[in-house]
Amino acid sequence: MNENAATRPHLSICLTCAAPDEKISGRKLYDAVTAASDGRVDVIGVHCLASCRNTCSATISMPGKWGWLMGHLHAGLAQDLLTYIAAYRRSARGVVMPSKRPASLEKVMIGRFPTFMQRDLT
Repeated sequence: MNENAATRPHLSICLTCAAPDEKISGRKLYDAVTAASDGRVDVIGVHCLASCRNTCSATISMPGKWGWLMGHLHAGLAQDLLTYIAAYRRSARGVVMPSKRPASLEKVMIGRFPTFMQRDLT
């Protein structure tokens, strides 16, 4: 599916995130999500999201919707992240209720932020 950037969510993954034992790695998460992605999400590697206490971190955003900072991620969550992103994409404002997310992502949401082209979401 070839869509323009305005219709695709943007998943930014911190490539510098790494736990001391290297089991949790932003690079591994990036590689896993990129390999599993169906092309309906832009997967972007970034250097440092300044959320080091929440290793490994990523953001999801889309024009006109709330964006989210997520943490405590790992490569084993790649498919669940893509499932969540599909629900995020279908949502009107970027809010996916916890009951509509994969259970493995229950505690990964750290905070939300307005994205570019944001309209009033109150």
